[in-house]
Amino acid sequence: MTIILGIDPGSRITGYGVIRQTGRKLQYLGSGCIRTSEKELPGRLKQIYAGVSEIITQFNPDVFAIEQVFMSKNADSALKLGQARGSAIVAAVNADLPVHEYAARLIKQAVVGTGGADKAQVQHMVQQMLVLPAKPQADAADALGVAICHANTNKTLVALAGKATSARRGRYR
Repeated sequence: MTIILGIDPGSRITGYGVIRQTGRKLQYLGSGCIRTSEKELPGRLKQIYAGVSEIITQFNPDVFAIEQVFMSKNADSALKLGQARGSAIVAAVNADLPVHEYAARLIKQAVVGTGGADKAQVQHMVQQMLVLPAKPQADAADALGVAICHANTNKTLVALAGKATSARRGRYR
């Protein structure tokens, strides 16, 4: 059993999603958004750090997964996003959590089946995969998608490691 905290970083709204992975089964534990109220960036970064730290304390995850920064035409926005990611990552590192980063296209591929999926498609598939009564808010759905991506990537790596071991023993199937 592994509890995975997924983060969709943003300087104004940071989504979070927590799932439990038991074998192939994924179970929804919680999700939401950290909405910053400060006008100045340093205050927003402090709120992100405090919010992620509180979520870590509440859910006690085993692993932390976060979306990577994507190239933006607006350099200022990309820098702010990078700083928001940094605040969340520092909270995870301070809690001694392993940190895993995933590209947005890989996350969408893992959840929807195509790297070019839009937010509505991600929301729909997250709702279906986790058997939620309603679609989660967009940023929370993206964060749950990050957690699902980590769970699926981790399952694949474990399966591949097992195949490699079997192949070395002459029992590759």
